[in-house]
Amino acid sequence: MAREFIPKHGGYENLLSFKKALIIYDGTVKFCERFLRRRDRTVDQMVQAARSGKQNIIEGSRASAISKKTEIRLTNVARASLDELLADYQDFLRVRGFRVWQKESPEALAVRRLAYRPDESFETYRGFIERKPAETVANVMLCLIHQANYLLDKQIRQLETAFVREGGLSERMTAARLRARGDRTK
Repeated sequence: MAREFIPKHGGYENLLSFKKALIIYDGTVKFCERFLRRRDRTVDQMVQAARSGKQNIIEGSRASAISKKTEIRLTNVARASLDELLADYQDFLRVRGFRVWQKESPEALAVRRLAYRPDESFETYRGFIERKPAETVANVMLCLIHQANYLLDKQIRQLETAFVREGGLSERMTAARLRARGDRTK
């Protein structure tokens, strides 16, 4: 009875957005090792943005039991971090005169098809990230970030809907307390 107002929480490992963010983090670390100078400030910025995307999904998922507001806020922070990383990859391509794959290009479509593999992980993209030239790897990372952002947008909409439908912790606590009082008066 005492815990009925605290919903199940955590389970971020099963979120598609987290799985994609983990691939993006690992891919960004490898990209920076291969194509950027170690002392370049951009390396720290890119790795931290990728890490923030992943970590804020974890933190939001863990906070969900106590605060839907915090979960929504942290999921939005994850989304913003990945947008920052997206801009870094776009800048990389632009300043070097590399081509950015269009959404419906054969290359982008091939990368998008990989997302449907049930066992999708960093291993799915390792061949691209560790062996292809910088232009290809940066474009693969753009595709992955767009996918993660799509998933996070969908997740945020679901969180908003759940909050409107179920309310927050205070509302659930009040409802549980009123039920407990009602049970005692019977």
